Amino acid sequence: MADDVGARLRALRNLRNISQRELAKRCGVTHSSLSLIEQGKVSPSVSSLKKILDAIPMSVGDFFTMNLESRDQVFYSAEELADVGSGDVIYKLVGANRTNRALGFMVETYPPGADTGREMIAHQGEEAGIVLEGEIEITIGGSTRVLGTGEAYYFNTNVPHRFRNIGEVACRLVSCATPARSF
Repeated sequence: MADDVGARLRALRNLRNISQRELAKRCGVTHSSLSLIEQGKVSPSVSSLKKILDAIPMSVGDFFTMNLESRDQVFYSAEELADVGSGDVIYKLVGANRTNRALGFMVETYPPGADTGREMIAHQGEEAGIVLEGEIEITIGGSTRVLGTGEAYYFNTNVPHRFRNIGEVACRLVSCATPARSF
């Protein structure tokens, strides 16, 4: 039990970016006592733990129920980004393996002449993006515009839309859409 409390306290303190000395000062516990608790060498009384947690601040109940470790993958190398595109369009989806994704975050690449298809697409949600390289022609409803490097868009995706690279170089953009779509 002492090991779990100590490890949990250290993880919480680090998560909140509080040094051991700072936390000891805030709660009135000696630095050495706090160090021994975090190492699992001393088990704090309930009142001592409450005193320490009040300085963070956090309740004892939240302390024991808070999930301090993510079970989902957090960081991704370039090779781990799943390509969920079709045809010539490359969609590198961040977090494709996350079971409860709330958004779709992608790096999109459109080679010259590539597009999302002759038919306009529509789905529930919103989408935003920014062009990193090249140019992309975007049609949203009855409006069409060519966006270049540094330009961005944001629209309601239930409006029919289409993306098309009419340039002579590849276009790369970063986009984010809600809700997450399964590809």
